[in-house]
Formats: sequence, C-alpha cells, structure tokens
Amino acid sequence: MGPDVPLLNDYKQEFFLKRFPQTLLGGPRFKLGYCAPPYVYVNQIILFLTPWVLGGVGTLLYQLGIMKDYYTAALSGGLMFVTALILQMTNLYAKQKTARVERMQIQNTLTDEDEFEFSSCVGSETVKFIIPGKKYIINTVFHSLLAGVLCGLGTWYLLPNRITLLYSNIGGTVMIFVFGWVTVCIGEYSLIINTATETATFQALDTYEITALMRPFYIFVFIAVDLAHRFAVNTAILEQTNQILHIVFLFLPFLWAMGILPPLDALFLWGMEQLLEFGLGGSPMSSNTKLLVMFLISAGTAIASYFIPSTLGVILFMTGFGFILSLNLSEIGFAFKHTMISHLASSKSKNMHRGLRIQFGWREFIFYLTVLIFALIEASLLHQFAGFSSFSKASPQAIASYILIVLLIIMWILREIQRVYLFGVFRNPFYPKDVRTVTVFMEKQRRLMKVGVVRRILLTLVSPFAMIAFLSLDRSLQNLHSVSVCIGFTRIFRMVWQNTENALLDIVVMSIAQMLVFNPDLWWNRSLDTGIRLLLVGILRDRLLQFVSKLQFAIAILLTSWTEKKQRRKSTATLITLNVVFFPILLTFVAISALLSSPLLPLFTLPVFLIGFPRPIRSWPGPVGATACVCSDTVYYQQMVPSLAVALQSALAAGSLGLSLPGSHYLCRFQDRLMWILVLEKGFTYCGVNIKGLELQETSCHAAEAHRVDEIFEMAFEHQEHTKILSPNHHFGHILTPCTVLPVRLYSDARNVLSGIIDSHENLKQLKDDFIKVLVWMLVQYCYKKSKTWGSPGNADENKKGSFPENQHSGAVERSRPLREEDSFSVDTIEDWTDDSDIFDLEPSGRMKDRKEPGQLGMTPKVHLSIPGSVETQSQDGPQEMLPEDKLYRAVALGLPAVDKGKQQEVVPHVEFSCCYSELLSIPEEWRTAPVPTSKVNEMRQRFPEEWYHFILSQLDFFHLKEKPSNLLEDLMKDKALKDLYIHGVLSCCFGLFGLDNTVPAASHVFRAYTGGIPWSVGLDWLTGKPELFQLALKAFRYTFKLMVDKASLGPVENFKELVNCLEEYENDWYIGLVSDREWQQAVLQEKPYLFSLGHDPNMGIYTGRVLTLQELLVQVGKLNDEAVRGQWANLSWELLYATNDDEERYSIQAHPVLLRNLTVQAADPPLGYPVYSSELLHLPLF
Repeated sequence: MGPDVPLLNDYKQEFFLKRFPQTLLGGPRFKLGYCAPPYVYVNQIILFLTPWVLGGVGTLLYQLGIMKDYYTAALSGGLMFVTALILQMTNLYAKQKTARVERMQIQNTLTDEDEFEFSSCVGSETVKFIIPGKKYIINTVFHSLLAGVLCGLGTWYLLPNRITLLYSNIGGTVMIFVFGWVTVCIGEYSLIINTATETATFQALDTYEITALMRPFYIFVFIAVDLAHRFAVNTAILEQTNQILHIVFLFLPFLWAMGILPPLDALFLWGMEQLLEFGLGGSPMSSNTKLLVMFLISAGTAIASYFIPSTLGVILFMTGFGFILSLNLSEIGFAFKHTMISHLASSKSKNMHRGLRIQFGWREFIFYLTVLIFALIEASLLHQFAGFSSFSKASPQAIASYILIVLLIIMWILREIQRVYLFGVFRNPFYPKDVRTVTVFMEKQRRLMKVGVVRRILLTLVSPFAMIAFLSLDRSLQNLHSVSVCIGFTRIFRMVWQNTENALLDIVVMSIAQMLVFNPDLWWNRSLDTGIRLLLVGILRDRLLQFVSKLQFAIAILLTSWTEKKQRRKSTATLITLNVVFFPILLTFVAISALLSSPLLPLFTLPVFLIGFPRPIRSWPGPVGATACVCSDTVYYQQMVPSLAVALQSALAAGSLGLSLPGSHYLCRFQDRLMWILVLEKGFTYCGVNIKGLELQETSCHAAEAHRVDEIFEMAFEHQEHTKILSPNHHFGHILTPCTVLPVRLYSDARNVLSGIIDSHENLKQLKDDFIKVLVWMLVQYCYKKSKTWGSPGNADENKKGSFPENQHSGAVERSRPLREEDSFSVDTIEDWTDDSDIFDLEPSGRMKDRKEPGQLGMTPKVHLSIPGSVETQSQDGPQEMLPEDKLYRAVALGLPAVDKGKQQEVVPHVEFSCCYSELLSIPEEWRTAPVPTSKVNEMRQRFPEEWYHFILSQLDFFHLKEKPSNLLEDLMKDKALKDLYIHGVLSCCFGLFGLDNTVPAASHVFRAYTGGIPWSVGLDWLTGKPELFQLALKAFRYTFKLMVDKASLGPVENFKELVNCLEEYENDWYIGLVSDREWQQAVLQEKPYLFSLGHDPNMGIYTGRVLTLQELLVQVGKLNDEAVRGQWANLSWELLYATNDDEERYSIQAHPVLLRNLTVQAADPPLGYPVYSSELLHLPLF
C-alpha cells in the first residue's frame, strides 16, 4: 500500500463527523445523516438548556435577595431532580407503548446509523430517539438524583456574586457564568438524557453505564475545591487554586472532547497504581484485584505506623512490613494453600496437585526469614546507637552514602557490560562477537555470567542492607507522629526491597544534593525530611525518564515521516513545518503527558501529537493472558514459553536485559517466531511477566518489519565487522535496542524442496518394496505389543473371542464360497460383460456354468458386485439354477430398503498354526477379510521379504512370557500359516493404498497416500472400514516416505539392523505426519525431538518437506521504547473504539520499519490486537 492510504475511508469519515459533535456537546445529535423534522432538533436544544433555566431561577432569586445561596441551590437541585425523573418516566412509557408491536431496541454503539420514523413532536419514536433511557431501574433513580445534586451545586458554584468576589471583574464574571453553565449543561445532558461516546474509552463495553458518570464526576471535583474554599478560613493556596480551577472549568468540554481526562475506571486504577508506586513504595500489579488488595494493605501499613509510640518500634515495623510486602505474596499464598491441601486432602487430591509447579519451598522460606531477621537487627542496632547525629561530611550517615555511591557505580558498570550495546549507542567490547551457536556463546559468555552473579549478590543482599543502614541513621525518624515521616519512610523502607535499583539511585541523588547544599536555612533542608525528599526525587526521576522516552518517540515519528519514503504523505511537509514552528507547544504536550504518566498519542501515528488519558501501566483493562487468537501456530509458543521463561529468569537476575521495570517491553526473535514480553510487576527476587506470540503467517507488512528486526539483530550479534572498539549502533534511534541472546529449548524449522526425490522413478519404484518391509515391521510390532497384555497363548485366544464375538463361528469354511482369481474385480472380469448380458445378473453368464468348489482352503469369502442401491440376496446352499425372468427379482428386491454391504457379516477362514505361540503374533481376524484374488496372494508370496520377516522375528524377546521354549523364535519362523497371515495383511494394505496393479506410483499419488486423500476404490473402502489397520498402513506409508527421503539424502541403508534402528528412531523420536493433524500439535507439546511433514505448493507445482528439530538455540532479545509502545496502543484504542476504524488496510497498521507499527498492533490485547498466544502471568524467581 502507498503512503497516501486514507486515514479514514469515506464511510468512516462521515461517521466520525457525526460522532465528534455529539461527543463535544455531551450527547445531542444535530448531525444525523438523514432528514429529520425540525422539532427533533428543537427538543434537544430545549432539553440541553433545561438545567440552565432551572439554575437560572435559583440564581435570579438569590441575586434579588429573596433566598439564601444554599436555598437557591436546593431549589434548583430539586427542580432538576423532578425534571429528570419525569424525563426517565416518559422514556419508560414510550417503550411500554411500543413494546406490543416491536421488539425492544438493543443498545448499540452504532445507534447513530439507525434511522427513526418520527410521527410527532412527542411521539414514542421521538422520545426514544432523544432519550434512549437507562438499562437498569436503579440507574434511573440514581442518575436522576445525581442530576439534581449536580444542578444545585452547579448553581451555587456559578453564582455571579461569588465569581465577582474571586476576580473582581464583571467581564470575567459574565464569561465564567455563561460558559460555566454550558459545561454544566453538557454534564447534565450526558448524565440524564443521552450519554455521548467518549474519546477517552478504556473498556470496550459499558456494562454498568459508568460512562454517564464521567463528566459529572469531574464537575464535582471542581465544585469540591470551591466548597473547601468557602468553608476554610483565610487559606491563600485554596483561593488561588479555586481561581485557577474556575477558569479551567470553562475548558472541560474541550478536555473531554480531546480525551485527555480519563474515564472513571481508568482513573481509579491509574490513581491507585500511582499512589501504590510513588506514595507507598510498591509496584504496579498485574490484575485489578491484586492492585486493590495491595493498595489497601500498603495504605493500612502507612497509617498504622503513625500510631506506634516508639521510634524503635516504627523502625522495626517499617523494615519488617516493607520487606514482607515486597515479596511475591500471591505465589507464597498459593504455595501455602497447596501445602494445606496436600496435608488435609485425600490421596486423590494429592495426585491432582502433584503436577503443579511450586516456586516457594523451605529453601526460599529460610532465605527470606534469614534476610528479614538480619534487616531487623541491623536497623534496630544502628538506630539505637548511632542514629542521633545530624548529616555532615564525617557523620555515619554520610559514610553510608559514600558506600551507596560506590555500589551504584559498580552495579551500573556490571549491568552495562552484559549488554551488546553500551547506552544503546556503542558496541560493548566485552560482549562475545559473532555468536551463532549455543556452545560457542556459552564458552564466550562465562566471564559475563560471573559478572552477572556478582551483580546479583550486590543487588539482592549488599545494596538493601546498605540502604537500610543509611535510613536507620537518619535523624528524621526521631520525630514521632509525623504524617510526612510515616509516608516518606514507609515508602522508602519498602522500596529498598521492592525496587532496589531505583531506590539506590534516589538515595544517591539525594545524598549528593545534601552534600552540595549544607545550608540549613534552605527550603530543601528546612521544610522536608529525608522520606519526603526521596519521594520527590523518585517522582522527578520517573517523570524525567518518561519525558526523555516520549521525546525520543516524538522525534522518531517526525524524522521517519520524511526519511522513510513509504511513510512520506502529501501532508508530511506541512506537518513537520507546524511541529517545528510550534515546537514549544510540542514540548509542553510531552511534559504534560510525562507529568500525568499518560501516553503521548500520535493521531493515526502521524506527527500530530495529543495527550492521551492516564491509564494503568499494562494499558489494557482485561486480565492478563485471558484472550488470544488461537490457531495452529499457537502450540509452538506453548512449547517454548517454559524454556524461554527460565532463560529470562537468568537474564533478568543478571541484568543483561538492562533496567527492567513494570511497563518494560522486550521483543524476542527466532526464525519466523516473534515473542513480545511485557513486565507487569516486580519485587524482591521475583518478576511477573506476560509473553505473547505473534502470528507466523507473515503478511507483507509483518514481513517488512520482521526483516528490519532481523537486520538489527544480525548487525548486533552475527556480523564480524565490529573490529573497531566501541563501533556505533547503526540503528540508533530505532525503538528496538538489542540486549543479548538467550539459550532456549525450542523447535528449529527447516523446509526443503523435494524435487528430484519424490519424482525420481527409481525412488518411487523402491518405495513399494520398502513399504512392504516397513508394514511387516509395523504389523509385527503391533501384534507383539498387544501380546504383552495377553501373557500366554490361551489368554490370547480368550481375548480374541472377547474382542470379535461376530467371528466366533467363522470356522465353518463351507458356508462361503472362496473367491478364485476369475471372481476378482479386475480388468479381466469386465471383459466378460457383454451388451447381450443381463445387467442384473449376479455374475457373468459365461462363467456361471463352469463354477466348481475348489478343494483348497480359500482366503476370503465371496464378494458380489452389484448395482449401487440394490438389495442382494445370497443363498447359503450354494448356487442354483434359476429362470431368466427370476434373475431380476433375485438380484433386486423391489420395495425393500437398501442394505449397506459394510453391515453384512464377514466370514473369516480358520487358520491352524504349527506353533501354539503364533497366536500371540496373529493378525486380528477382522483384518483377514480383504477382497483380494488368490493370484495376487501368490504374487505377494513371492515378493514377500522373508529374510526381513525372519530378522524381525529374531529381534523379539518375549520377556513377558513366564514360560517359553528355547526354540520359540525358530518355531515362529517356520510357521507358514503365520507367514501367510502377514502376507495377506500386507497385501490388504497394498490393495487399499496402491490397488492391485504393479505400476510405479506417481508423485501425486504418493502425496495423496501420505495425506490420506486417495481416491475411492474397493480396497480403500475395505481398508477404511478397519480404522486401526488403516492408521497402521498410513503410518507405515509415511515412515516409508521418510525413509525414501533419508536414503536419497544420506545414502542407502546397509543392512537389516540399520533399517530396524532407523524405524525405531522414527517410532520413538519422530512424528511423521501432517501439520494439520491434531497429533502434530500434541507431538510439539510433548516435545518430540523431530517432526516431519510433506507439503505441496500448487502454484509452483513443487513438493516440500518440513522438519522441526527440538534443540537448544539462541533467541535474540531487544528492549523496546516503552513510550513508543504505549503511544501506539493509545492511538489504536482511540482509532478502533471511538473512530471505529477497523479497516484492515488502514494507514496506522501499515508497515513502519522504525516504529514497528504492525507488530505493535498485533501485540495489543484482543479484540484490538491479535496475538496467537498470550501466557498467564509468569512468576520468575530472580535469585
């Protein structure tokens, strides 16, 4: 697609132009797209202005001095409440009135497109169009009550006298009064009349009608500040805030329309997350429930610390709970629950839970308990004996800060030298060069692995204890019952364990600032204690890093919109010019989005930047890993994720993936697989991640971006041109920065063209002979394995009788006539049919007279071939002479239902073995009834590989038999009846797959036989009637084909022993079948070492072989720009949920080699994205 793909197609443009004015005004629909009577618009205008009229009544009474301000508010609120109830009752009446003649209209997000037939000004259709009503009765009452309260407080908030007292300016008062009431009317309309679709949409569905509360909520926030100012006494800061907010109040409709203010669900989740992380020292959580529970517990801890009477008790309480809350409590709780179930439940429950992986045991418990005890001892001793001196260059706290500075520098160096690029700019000279195989990588990586171990010890044990020492020595802890001390120190004592690296950086920055500024009169030293200073430094650090990351993202979009030719649109030059001219405004937008910790939203991924609404760090509302677009490729990710998680565990613990924080994104690449990793939560010695797998069927956009990813990784890890020290990263500025490679156990995928093998005449000729050998081996192995369940020949006979009751009396061979060569269905028999023959004859008349009963034992019963749909009657007394006119009625019983030949009883001849143990290896009786002629049996007897058959029998051990003769194998080899059974069994399968002719099969027939798609024949019909035998034959054919490929590639098989080893390897280590088979997916999940499949490309006319090999290989990992991902996901959410731009060829989903736009869209949670795999939360222990 070209760069000038429409951002919105014509239909969506019209739809957007109708929806946006509705959003801006709070719900009135003035642009319908079809003709509507004028009263529809007039009614909406009247309803829109109703709150203003009702509030104006109260305002007028107050201004005239008739009523007090709070009475006017109550009057306006009461009138609005009654009006709202009347409007809702009117809607209910209209619905009941039309319920008899039509179904109730289902609320739809696309109601803008529904056309209504209006009959009158207050008709039912008009009422339902203007006032859609509420889904729940409780919302009808609650929203009406809320509308009354909002109108009353809004009247009080916008009283002219009150505004004049704030600004002392009549012009300003008029402006605020007029436009302030517009804001209130917009909020009232969306609450009680018709809720507009918000541009800030977090949930795809509004199940409980929460969206209607969004605008009133923000109005109440502004009114709450005004009320606080009214009842507070001489608070200058409140007055200034109130003045500012009265002005901002006028711009609320603009903020709502631009989607800057978050919906209520996103607001509360974001607020809890921010307070938990920056106010209480915790980590973002992977689910809403965990976030709420952790927030309440953490807040309770901070509140409880305020009431502890002793400074030593406060220190011990903060240290202990800070450590405990930083642990993976959900996993510990799961382990405890499992332990209790194991002890209390029955053995059935024990077996049921035994397979679960428990990551918390006695070793971890002892480790955590030891660390906690030492931390408590250290904090108490230092605080008790050395915590009274003020900070100075020689004080104990200053000495501790020097140690922390050294630790920070060492850990920073140890982390950077494990990555392929230093700072993402210069190649690391210590990193192994040209890493392609696991063995070479592991040898070269040993030194860096030792570095990782040292860093892990410093991070896990040394740094937390050093920081506790620094904090315990602080004089601020001497001030009991101080809110700032409780909040600041509760946060930092937890952050020491929860986020050690950032805590270390914050303390070092604060210490350096304190060393440089010793002036006690400075605001920093006079008004703030250490805990609050660290809180401010932490917020500043986080927002500064976000600002830099967002700015990099914005600059990348600006530059690539011109440098990437496929991204260069007609409007690109204009947009770049505007961004350059208004660059201060762009910086302001970036700063505001960083301050709010909200994504920077590039509209349609163009250089048009908006401030997205704040949302949780995981970006999506649903539970982690709950949905994915599951397909046949999903199993490859399911197989590799456990091994990848183990490799990630080591890399995260060592620091080779850089600074990994909640919200960090990583991209892994191996062959055609792309894994997207999102860090969701992190604590002391654990990390919670979600791994997604992207589609393997590459589209053009997917392939373009994947190719750029391959280029970046190849330049970093495989090219040998890095001869210069600190050679630059040629892809600096890309949102992907390579980190390292991880050894992961997964399947490598090799595809080969089989031209010259499958179409070789010699190979195809040999295929039939090899098939007989493989099938003989397969049948012998099948019967031998089945004999292990019988134990002795007597048991075998009983089992056969139990298994085949319909054949218990099949020993009387005289009941059926044997089929001679002349009776077979072949080309020869067709010649006996002439134009003069009766088409309803049971047999050709020329052969009827010459029939005799043969003396020898027949192998199969007689099979008559007749017209489809006819009902055959068969005499049990042998053939009799009949009149010509009776032949029709003999063959076709007119008026009777057709009888399926497959339902007829198959008569099996009796077989007498010369060795009593032959019954253990005998073929099941129902497999001996194939309709094959005697001549073909004799021909097969000559082709039968007797030496191979004897060799296979000689390999059997019969260890499962309690008593067996010493010459058992010799007797089995001499048993001709047993051999004849196998000859007949092999012939039956050959008859089904190849027919009875001896021609060399074509390549197309081989492919059909391999896939099980052979055209119908009599033999195949019989074979498919025996599902177990058919599966054995199909399996043997696939083994034979794989053997043909191996012989053509690796050379011929030298002897029988080598052939048996080859077949046993196929049986044990291979799955040979089709990619579409269910067994293929099971084999991948069971981690079969090898898988083989045959494919065909009809366009090119070639046959291909696909081999999957399970081995430990190197997976390349790179870190993504977190803000680039969040920004593109924010645009995706806006574009699909608000603009409904779901066009598969839209501009914002086209390939972008720098932003990886298509891959980023894929990695979003369904229904907006479409990953083929998404794991649940994976808990990775990091010690």
